[in-house]
Amino acid sequence: MFLGLDFGTTGARACVLDEAGTIAHEQRSAYRDAAGQTPQDWREALHALLRGLPQHIAARLQRIAVDATSATVLLCDTELHPVSPALLYHDARAHAQAEQLKQLAPAGHSVCSASSGLAKFLWLTQHADTGKASHFLHQADWLSALLTGMGGTSDYHNALKSGYDVERLCWPEWVTRLPHSHLLPQVLAPGKPIAEISPAVAEHFKLNPVCTVHAGTTDSIAAFIAADVHQPGAAVTSLGTTIVLKLLSEQRVEAAQYGVYSHRYGDLWLAGGASNAGGGVLRQYFSDAQLIELSSRIDAAADSPLDYYPLPRTGERFPHNDPKLVPRLSPRPLVPGSGQADDVAFLHGLLQGLSRIEAAGYARFAELGATPLASVTTCGGGANNPVWQQMRARLLGVPVTRARHAEAALGVSLLAKHAGIMQM
Repeated sequence: MFLGLDFGTTGARACVLDEAGTIAHEQRSAYRDAAGQTPQDWREALHALLRGLPQHIAARLQRIAVDATSATVLLCDTELHPVSPALLYHDARAHAQAEQLKQLAPAGHSVCSASSGLAKFLWLTQHADTGKASHFLHQADWLSALLTGMGGTSDYHNALKSGYDVERLCWPEWVTRLPHSHLLPQVLAPGKPIAEISPAVAEHFKLNPVCTVHAGTTDSIAAFIAADVHQPGAAVTSLGTTIVLKLLSEQRVEAAQYGVYSHRYGDLWLAGGASNAGGGVLRQYFSDAQLIELSSRIDAAADSPLDYYPLPRTGERFPHNDPKLVPRLSPRPLVPGSGQADDVAFLHGLLQGLSRIEAAGYARFAELGATPLASVTTCGGGANNPVWQQMRARLLGVPVTRARHAEAALGVSLLAKHAGIMQM
């Protein structure tokens, strides 16, 4: 049995696979306050998921892996007690530290952002009591450490935005020269074994005492693993509140000025970018029922004359990194001769605008030298809209399908089962 534990933005999920790859158990545990979540909330969710394992599964667990939100970090002591606040994935307080990193890091490096793991590392070491700190850990690292009883280990997906060199597989010299760099973790390939589960944890939750804990990944990459794509040129678009693109490429592409970065993915690269546009804009105007009804009245083969850029607010990250880019959501079309708002035409324009952003994102990857796009698998709420899928396929010019599975918990359980990405 192989347990994947996914710690996302609103709660945690467990997924257990058996030897045949069949889901044997699933469970969820929501945070009491997602906006104000703390390490104690994560620990309680972890314990709830472990307690919820059926005994016949718990006793047969062979491997466990954890995914969690990227660039969520904290400092802890040797006993794994937090000695700093946890800075969440969207925390952007480290503006001064990001400016400091611009003087140290290679030009355009992904750490030169207030929300990066390394900017948060500087903020924490400048504001917390480092005399009590033994480890700087990402959320997935800390939760894995609770299972083994040992801190100090990460994976190269979580460590990317903390400055780890995923090409040379080491912490670069400009990072190791930073004050308190000894707190940075040892970095393993995702899926590689860390240690056997702590005897105390095994006894308390009646788990197999020789079960091993393996290096994890981020929640977005776990969702990519669940989508089950493997060939260069295959991509996954997540149509959630925002649009997130990931493309398997034989070449690494990086361009901070466009919001583009690449994770190592075994022997390949996973090019990524995330727009601020997405389903969040649609929900500002329409309910789920309205989206279904209005979409059914759109001709997906026809172009809308409207030229929208549907942002929820000012600012874009990708494929144009422009914090001053304003939403373009007018003119609002009217039904001819009635003076009433034409919601079908308006939604058509919104969906086409979002589709064009997606197409521009994949074009940006190609412009930077990534493997050409060959297919797109879709996950997220927007994957349920067949009209939008037809529009996207027409603009992308490649097959577009809906993912059979896209749960991060399934992806990280697959990582545990195969003990690494390239064994899949």
